[in-house]
Amino acid sequence: MAQPAPFVDSEAQHQLLREGRIKPRGLMPDCSNYTYLAQVHGPEGAETLAVYKPSPGETPLDDFPDGTLGKREVAAFLVSDALRWQIVPFTFYRADGPLGPGSVQQFIVADLREHYFSLMPAHAGDFRKMAAFDVIVNNADRKSGHCLIDRQRRIWGVDNGLTFHALPKLRTVIWEFAGEEVAANLRDDARRLAGELVAAKGWVNELRALISSAEIRALIQRTRRFAEVGRYPEPSSRWAYPWPLV
Repeated sequence: MAQPAPFVDSEAQHQLLREGRIKPRGLMPDCSNYTYLAQVHGPEGAETLAVYKPSPGETPLDDFPDGTLGKREVAAFLVSDALRWQIVPFTFYRADGPLGPGSVQQFIVADLREHYFSLMPAHAGDFRKMAAFDVIVNNADRKSGHCLIDRQRRIWGVDNGLTFHALPKLRTVIWEFAGEEVAANLRDDARRLAGELVAAKGWVNELRALISSAEIRALIQRTRRFAEVGRYPEPSSRWAYPWPLV
């Protein structure tokens, strides 16, 4: 199998993930939904590895509408990108997927022996940002194993399908910063994001095609509250922790 080449030109990788031919190579292990490692082929021999999650392979849930998890993965990328925090790898929705419509995400070459519990506290700064992101997108499933470190020692947050519910759903392993004051630059970024969401222009038009109007209104409220309160939330009960933790 071809190894993913580093992309200096991010727009070239954007285009390849958006438009290239998706060829599933096999199911990835230990996933609750059908998740495929795939090669994405473009013109002139360009190719990269991706994680492809077809909508027909999603396990039905009681609290999230059927067939929406892939769109939420893309919505999480849009918000991460708008915040300029680069937590979520490039992720796009492909209606033409070979096994049905779904999300296609840049594959991160990571040391799978490492995860949140092993990476803390050495990367506490990165995880403060990820914790802020999870509050904003209302992440209901931030497990330790959803935190990856790549070869450049950069931290990424993957498996963002259980996000953006209109009701409070925050479930995460990242509670070390509970009650701590949020850095001023993160609060400023949240204020800017809220302003862009209210203006409903540019990238927000893409977001509106992925999650409901009620979920966007709740997103605006969470973002404003996070910027105004300026502290990381406290876990409200044992349900604030996902299971399994890793």
